[in-house]
Amino acid sequence: MSKNADVVVVGAGPAGYAAAIRCAQLGFSVICVDKSKDSQGQPTLGGTCLNWGCIPSKALLDVSHKYNEMHKLDAMGIDTGDSKIDIAKMLNYKDSVVDQLTKGIGLLFEGNGIEFVHGRGKLLDGRRVSVSSDEGESEEIQAEHVILAPGSVPIEIPAAPLDYENVVDSTGALEFDKAPARLGVIGAGIVGLELGSVWARLGSEVVILEALDDFLPATDRRVARDAMRIFSKQGLDIRLGARVTNTVLEGETVKVSYQLQNEDKVLECDKLIVAVGRRPYTEGLLADDSRVNLDERGYLFVNDLCATDAPNVYAVGDVVRGPMLAHKGMEEGVMVAERIAGQKPVVNYDTVPSVIYTLPEVAWVGLSEEELKASGEEVNTGMFSFGANGRAIAANESDGFVKVISDAESDRILGMHILGAQASELIAQGVIAMEFGATAEDLALTMFAHPSLSEAVHEAALGVSGSAIHAIARRKRS
Repeated sequence: MSKNADVVVVGAGPAGYAAAIRCAQLGFSVICVDKSKDSQGQPTLGGTCLNWGCIPSKALLDVSHKYNEMHKLDAMGIDTGDSKIDIAKMLNYKDSVVDQLTKGIGLLFEGNGIEFVHGRGKLLDGRRVSVSSDEGESEEIQAEHVILAPGSVPIEIPAAPLDYENVVDSTGALEFDKAPARLGVIGAGIVGLELGSVWARLGSEVVILEALDDFLPATDRRVARDAMRIFSKQGLDIRLGARVTNTVLEGETVKVSYQLQNEDKVLECDKLIVAVGRRPYTEGLLADDSRVNLDERGYLFVNDLCATDAPNVYAVGDVVRGPMLAHKGMEEGVMVAERIAGQKPVVNYDTVPSVIYTLPEVAWVGLSEEELKASGEEVNTGMFSFGANGRAIAANESDGFVKVISDAESDRILGMHILGAQASELIAQGVIAMEFGATAEDLALTMFAHPSLSEAVHEAALGVSGSAIHAIARRKRS
């Protein structure tokens, strides 16, 4: 059996479903192919992000944060008594959030006239997509345009093979039926820090082994330093320069061998999370004659507009160059859809925000001061602490700061870095400012509501010229 469509999208994660919906809005007939199944074995939309990544992890982060905060409310006059956490109910809540959002994608598909086909999609020559079901049946779809958005999967390492019970990846770490007494995490990146934070708040003793000698190397160095101090105070034992060499399960204990400062050490834990990153998922995606090529790192090769080497075939999201972030993939999906329709949008990769949803949150956009100086740029910076922000103090969330970096000559904002409460929301102000080519002075001349956390952004912008009101300004020599 064969079908025809204007556009076939392979993958129903954020990049894929955004592309499919925008194509349908622009008047194209659209078929979206995805092989994902939920825990009940039923087809599900939303990809890793909605089912096993961004959304369920944030649900657990928010629940664990609220539980943790209950133990800190005495100073604010709130007596919570003997609070406790029901892990089973927490997991049910997480699943209900996922269910609501994945069904929401289904309603969007239905409302936009998008046909969903469950199965494994493979690109053939001539913009033909073969779809194979679990039952061994197959059908072929002929498309005018194909958008590949198969997503990514966790990286596995030989030194810590998964058994999906005691040694798990990020997906398994969302399903623990109780807080492990001793939890090991390999990798102090975004996923490792977030999942480690969840279970530390719920009572686990958490040790994170990071092979790199630098903590959060992609972030501003002051942000990384202060974040390390805060996370350590919260109970995360982060060991940098720790290179895992072997993992052995003895009974119910996972023994992790690693090297630290040329010494052989062993970490014993009840559960081990392997969170060393993700890789593009391309298994079975391309036929030999598809004419789509891979780059040296295993990503689908595309140009700046996400076009592959095959005519009218595009690739977006985690499977192409750039950060593996849902919002980046969604913007690429929308861009490709509008390009197919003859419009001329582009994705500004200089303004892709990154966020770590710990507490306090870490967020940044643009380049760090260290990166800019290393490239020979002359910059000015302004910083403002949440410890001097009225709203942050009132909410007992005064850790962290905002840092604004601007070009020394033009004053144009080149980066914003935030460590603090609601950094994921505040960073949008930096993204908007940079998207419109704003200067630090533009932000400094903008009125911000008082009291608000956003005032820290305002004060940091004022600080670029030494004009912050609620901080002691640098004295200018006459």
